[in-house]
Amino acid sequence: MMRQYALFCAWVVSLVATGGSLFLSEVMNFTPCKLCWFQRIFMYPLVYLLGRAAYKNDRGIVGYALPLSIFGGCISLYHYLEQKVPGLAKILPCTQGVPCNEDYLNWFGVITIPLMALVAFILITIFLIAGRRNEADGTDDELAD
Repeated sequence: MMRQYALFCAWVVSLVATGGSLFLSEVMNFTPCKLCWFQRIFMYPLVYLLGRAAYKNDRGIVGYALPLSIFGGCISLYHYLEQKVPGLAKILPCTQGVPCNEDYLNWFGVITIPLMALVAFILITIFLIAGRRNEADGTDDELAD
């Protein structure tokens, strides 16, 4: 059952994450830092790719979308650590615009924008792995069971 809706669920997560980032920058006027832009570069194409794949039930997209979600998640993890580990921001500081270690949101001392992006990338990765095609015979795992 999970595999049947995995692409759709991954698309919904990417849609919510993209909408949330646009809301924060365009409505709340939070200027994205350099690392936020890199996270957007990996998230925004997933809306189109996963939406089309979910509509066509094209599980072959997993091989293309999975690297985007994994690399985006790595950037989010680094960004989150840069905000929470004081010495890390000094290693590779942002030189222009908004500092990458600045917290626009800091709910409960833990939840920040990079953490929310990391959770989105992790969820997308989980859904993509769960919904992948069975590579041995080229069929969907759901149909092979």
